[in-house]
Amino acid sequence: MKKMNKAAGILAAGFFINMCIGILYAWSVFKQSLVEQGWSNADASMPYTVATICFALSLLVAGNLQDRMGPRKVLILGTVMVGLGMIVSSFADSPMTLLLSFGVVTGCGIGFGYACLAPAAMKWFHPSKKGLVNGLIAAGFGLAAVYLAPLTSMLINTYGIQTSFLILGVGILVIAVPLALTINNPPADYTPETPAGYVAKSGAANADMGWREMMKTPQFYSLWLMYALASSAGLMIIGNITSIAINQSDLTQVAFLVVVLAIFNSGGRVAAGILSDKIGGIKTLMIAFIMQGINMMMFATYQTEFTLMVGAAVAGVGYGTLLAVFPSITADYYGLKNYGGNYGVLYTAWGVSGFIGPVVAATAVDMTGNYVMAYTICAAMLAVAVVLSFVTKPVGAIAAKKATA
Repeated sequence: MKKMNKAAGILAAGFFINMCIGILYAWSVFKQSLVEQGWSNADASMPYTVATICFALSLLVAGNLQDRMGPRKVLILGTVMVGLGMIVSSFADSPMTLLLSFGVVTGCGIGFGYACLAPAAMKWFHPSKKGLVNGLIAAGFGLAAVYLAPLTSMLINTYGIQTSFLILGVGILVIAVPLALTINNPPADYTPETPAGYVAKSGAANADMGWREMMKTPQFYSLWLMYALASSAGLMIIGNITSIAINQSDLTQVAFLVVVLAIFNSGGRVAAGILSDKIGGIKTLMIAFIMQGINMMMFATYQTEFTLMVGAAVAGVGYGTLLAVFPSITADYYGLKNYGGNYGVLYTAWGVSGFIGPVVAATAVDMTGNYVMAYTICAAMLAVAVVLSFVTKPVGAIAAKKATA
């Protein structure tokens, strides 16, 4: 019972740490304030762009570090970097300073923190709970958008942008760093309790594989491509939902769609995690790809408040599924020992999608004045992902032995 309480405590701590380091989701509010102060859109957007790149790249480094050192030291470093980056941003008086403080320091800190939470939590729970654990951890990051955006807006309206950076930075240090001190791996002799009636699935890898061995398997490239294609489609909608709504409807107040997306994005992570534990990760992804593909083909017809809400909700669930299921598939296929480094390599697909999605949207609008071409391209990418989900099979024991030979 004591160890189960420890496992639940680590899961809860990881959830709330992600709710703190999800500060990336508040950038649109900071950007608006900076533009109102006279910054160009390009200068105001660049810290977020750099932070996203640093997030993806640092996850690759931090994943390997936490595999070797354990999660606590790397996680403490990450949460401190996020808080200090925000505090230094409060003194920024130029685009370059803010790019370095928020873009580089905070962005890298988010990656260092995010890389440690799922692998630590999964080791405390039975393998049959990987999806649920990943879904809950990832949901914390997604839910950050629900409270951080209005909180940041209130702080800026009350205290100004510099003081808001300072308050949020101190808040992260006060809340996230102490929680990081509670995160660790279980003892070497720890064995999580097997759920009643559990039957082991066939086809899982019997060996823990490193990232070099992982990249020798064809499944890795299939997973990477599915992740990149589906994430690109999801990010295209997430990054442009308010512009899409204004373009396709007579609505003027569309900010509520951002909240709808965030809630269903987070809820989708938990639901998809639970579903993947029951039917398997690949089948769960296949359902999400098909659902999101149909949504893309229909999106141009969404012209009312209700249909736009439905479209945003489906897009949120589809995108959230990726962030919950791909981590658990990585652990299923390649083991937990080197999970941090392995998922860091796979996560580069998300980094690439962060470029593809916005480019697809911008190109479509520049060429046609609407998003119809973007929907078509995204639907085609999701169709490819569906095909890949049909042909991708688990890395079996034989494949694992070949890769490690």
